[in-house]
Amino acid sequence: MAEFNNVHSVTEMPEGDDAKRSFHHRMFLEPQEKKRSMKALVVKQAKKTCSCTPAKVKDYIFGFFPVLQWLPKYKLREYLLGDVMSGVIVGVLLVPQSIAYSLLAGQEPIYGLYTSFFASIIYFIFGTSRHISVGIFGVICLMVGQVVDREIQRAGYDLEPAALSILTDTAAYVNTTVSPVNRTSQELLCDKSCYAITVGATMTFIAGVYQVAMGFFQVGFVSVYLSDSLLSGFVTGASFTILTSQAKYLLGLSIPRSNGVGSLITTWINIFRNIHKTNICDLITSFLCFLVLIPTKELNEHFKSRLKAPVPVELFVVVAATLASHFGKLRETYGSSVAGHIPTGFLPPRPPDWNLIPNVALDAIPIAIIGFAITVSLSEMFAKKHGYSVKANQEMYAIGFCNIIPSFFHCFTTSAALAKTLVKESTGCRTQVSGIVTSLVILLVLLVIAPLFYSLQKCVLAVITIVNLRGALRKFKDLPKMWHLSRVDTVIWLVTMAASALISTEIGLLVGVCFSMLCVIFRTQRPEAPLLGWVAESETYESLSAYKNLQTKPGIMVFRFEAPLYYINKECFKSTLYKQTGVNPVWVKAAKKKAAKRMLREKEVDSAGNQTNISVDFVSEPLGFHTIVIDCCAVQFLDTAGIRTLKEVCRDYREIDVQVLLAQCNPSVRSSLIRGEFFKEGEDHLLFHSVHQAVDFALGAQGHSETTVSK
Repeated sequence: MAEFNNVHSVTEMPEGDDAKRSFHHRMFLEPQEKKRSMKALVVKQAKKTCSCTPAKVKDYIFGFFPVLQWLPKYKLREYLLGDVMSGVIVGVLLVPQSIAYSLLAGQEPIYGLYTSFFASIIYFIFGTSRHISVGIFGVICLMVGQVVDREIQRAGYDLEPAALSILTDTAAYVNTTVSPVNRTSQELLCDKSCYAITVGATMTFIAGVYQVAMGFFQVGFVSVYLSDSLLSGFVTGASFTILTSQAKYLLGLSIPRSNGVGSLITTWINIFRNIHKTNICDLITSFLCFLVLIPTKELNEHFKSRLKAPVPVELFVVVAATLASHFGKLRETYGSSVAGHIPTGFLPPRPPDWNLIPNVALDAIPIAIIGFAITVSLSEMFAKKHGYSVKANQEMYAIGFCNIIPSFFHCFTTSAALAKTLVKESTGCRTQVSGIVTSLVILLVLLVIAPLFYSLQKCVLAVITIVNLRGALRKFKDLPKMWHLSRVDTVIWLVTMAASALISTEIGLLVGVCFSMLCVIFRTQRPEAPLLGWVAESETYESLSAYKNLQTKPGIMVFRFEAPLYYINKECFKSTLYKQTGVNPVWVKAAKKKAAKRMLREKEVDSAGNQTNISVDFVSEPLGFHTIVIDCCAVQFLDTAGIRTLKEVCRDYREIDVQVLLAQCNPSVRSSLIRGEFFKEGEDHLLFHSVHQAVDFALGAQGHSETTVSK
């Protein structure tokens, strides 16, 4: 305590009336005991973690499987109707979307149904949110599809048809122990769709492992670097890429999918080059579907408060389009591209291809991060809205297992989806029992109805995908409001959106994260640093540039630096302080030295006259203030460069007879100053708990010095 008191105590003035008036009230704060050593904390944590009691095992099991906590307390009469209603409606909406988003992920329609089926069941077991809908999400499907297409090209599946048939025939006869170039003949024993889901499932497995690892090591803090404006800009930019990838289906064009940097521009160039090959039947069908879907979706949103459930217009469109295509023989007559055979039942489970892991491990990182960031943010948003809590760590486990387990059953990556979650909430969902009902609806389709979608045109699925992008594309309408609230967030949104659309989704996400971090750094590099004035009849000091009618104390400058003081902004701190006070002590010292040398030189040549008097006048010119009080209330921390800068500033000003006082330092800053030996024995620089105390002390000290001089 002695060390702390030495810092905060004040030397008493000599006795007398003036001294009593200027006496500064001393405040003593006793610091808390220091925390135990790191070794002791590690030992304590290890003992706590390794101890095993029946109660602890029970808590662990119930925490890892939240369904065991809430399902026994399920209120059948109160919850069942809402859960069944919402589960059926979400299931009906999910069937056409699962088929449509399968194309986006580069997969056959059946695999989208598998993914939605398993995701709902697994989240029911592991999830802590009562409302979110976990399943297929457009942006994740896009990112999966880009990797799948790249690996398909590497494996040689996108060769010319003639070469492909020759290789297929050859592969049927060659010994499978032979390894041709690019493993082409060996891989062709598994056809293109089989290899596509192998790539998708392998990447899904790795993404799930990443997510579980992040939950285990409690590194959910990574999601804090994905701000709302960044995620919104990323989703909007990716929506342009999704729209571009589906445009060829609207026109019935058969062009290769572009991947990598600038894929959006490359795809549109290919579309316009092949525009003369447009399938008129697909174009008319797409136009008619847009004509039905967009107005109906808008009506659903406009009257959602009056409707008990949204009209499942997508399902009606799919059924009508399938019937029209089947009975109109659109595939045979006009060459329209259709979904093709969708088998019933389930394929036997198969592990991921371990040989593919090195190829897709890096691609799975952004997919894992985006997946858990969206899931956790939606979980917390709806939990706050409905007054319950979710465990972010457990949510990472849940979404991780929603990817790991289904990857053995021919599924691709999933996450929470906002649109389906909103539908689920608005239709009466109370618990994740609604997810089980949704899975039963999809199971019915898988076992019975799936083959009936054989004649469904792919352009209809593309229309469904594009129409569901409306929410993301509408963010442009919010830009004026966002600009009014925060220009920095708006710029982050625009940069992330443009990079995600024009470069690539993965690079766009990285650009957005780096740019948002740079914005934080720039804001601390050039922070606000005003002079403060006194609010009359109070102990408050506020910015002179922000408020009127503030008073200043004679001879005292109060300066506030509104950022941490560290190596990036130390020069800004010094230059701003010199600018605001109007005095650069380094220049003043240099001017004094220069004037002193001139005087000495003039004396040596025995030519002292008016010039000497001018020099003396310059050197002795008063500064207009004797004390600078630095308000440190907004300085969250100091590094070694910051401490060194404060030392330099205090030393430089002291050499021109100006004292510097620090006020309102938080405990972290005080501790840094003490460790950095900022306070030395005999120094007059003290810490004050308020600006008012520092100003009173400066006024008292100056009054005492003037009294001493007059005597």
